[in-house]
Amino acid sequence: MKNSIIGAVAVLLLVTGFAAGQVQAQQAVSMDELLRRVQQGRIDDGKENQKREAEFRNARAEQQKLLKQAEARKAAEEARSQRLEQLYEDNEDAIFQLEELLTSRLGDLKELFGVMQQVSGDARARFDSSLTNIQYPDRGAWLEALAKKVGRGSKLPSLEEIERLWFELQREMTESGKVVKFSTKVITQAGTEETMDVVRVGLFNIITDGKYLSFEPSTGKVSELPRQPEQRRFTKSTSELFNATEGKVRFGLDPTLGGVLKSLIARPNLIERIQQGGLVGYLIIALGIVGLLISLERMVMLGIASRKVTAQLSSDTASNDNALGRVLSVYEENRTVDTETLELKLSDAIFKELPALNRALLFIKIISVVAPLMGLLGTVTGMINTFQAITLYGTGDPKLMAGGISQALVTTVLGLTVAIPMVLLHTLVNGRSRRIVQVLQEQSAGIIAEHAEKHGASSA
Repeated sequence: MKNSIIGAVAVLLLVTGFAAGQVQAQQAVSMDELLRRVQQGRIDDGKENQKREAEFRNARAEQQKLLKQAEARKAAEEARSQRLEQLYEDNEDAIFQLEELLTSRLGDLKELFGVMQQVSGDARARFDSSLTNIQYPDRGAWLEALAKKVGRGSKLPSLEEIERLWFELQREMTESGKVVKFSTKVITQAGTEETMDVVRVGLFNIITDGKYLSFEPSTGKVSELPRQPEQRRFTKSTSELFNATEGKVRFGLDPTLGGVLKSLIARPNLIERIQQGGLVGYLIIALGIVGLLISLERMVMLGIASRKVTAQLSSDTASNDNALGRVLSVYEENRTVDTETLELKLSDAIFKELPALNRALLFIKIISVVAPLMGLLGTVTGMINTFQAITLYGTGDPKLMAGGISQALVTTVLGLTVAIPMVLLHTLVNGRSRRIVQVLQEQSAGIIAEHAEKHGASSA
């Protein structure tokens, strides 16, 4: 019996949350004292539960009170919402009636203000991209404010605003026909911003001394072009116009407002075109330079030889400093031989002169033939690059194909540029050589005929 009571007491102590570590074994406590303590704990728990139930009842009453207050506030807000909705509808009706009244009173003025709004917007867009915006940068903001004001319809533009809009349009037309010089900030090619004098030519160009300038509407900045037109006459005309004080000046005007100028700038110069030819183009040029030097050397040497031969024709004494003199020297050395032997001796002397007279002529001819073939090679190479670009990227972007096509065309032009002069130079050099050889053959034939005539007379 005692063991069952002790077990029940232990379970009760665990359920009520007493920590086992806080309970110390007391050998002196009896079983009656333990039962008394358990009974006292039950009494304390009951009192605590009764206290909690009382607090809950009090809080429940308070919650009911708060709920009633919230419901009353909700009803008041719903009534207020209905009143505001009714007021909104009444205001909508009033606004609609007032707008109808305003429309009827405005009459034709409403159409006028609509046109004025459109004109203000169009003028703002045009002025922002105009060169006159450099001198008058504040009008854009005013035109935008005017367009918004007229567009809202709640405020009418004043007569002063209408007159200013007309004034701005008239000033733009007037400035489009003027050549004006003024100072402004310019961004140089080095990236620095400097104040310099510029000249605005109507709405077409803006220049400084020797340079064309560009105006960027998005930033409102004036800057030097990354490169100027290659033609000297265009940049020279800018200097003449910049320094002119009166009279007329010949000037390269761009009526497309920058289109023609961009085209001139984008056009590659001679060096850039040669670079487009690539390795084949450089080889063609090198071959042409070599052929030109050889041709010039041959023309000079054959010219000197021709003058010496001509001088020998008018001289009675054979000289060894020219081809004809050396041939005549052979005759002088073989006057006593027979005609056939003399003919062979003179033919041998002429053959000895031919290598010096015909030297490098074949090489010049080969260059005139090889140059267009190398140009054709560059053309094929460029077209291969073009087709590779088409294979990878398609035909949507022409710029991808432009490099290969440029190389193809440039090498063709370079080949023809080298071949045509080489053909002409070969013809000239070969003509001079043939002329000297012809003189040698004529003189040799004359000597042989004269020698045969003498021997025939002596035999008779």
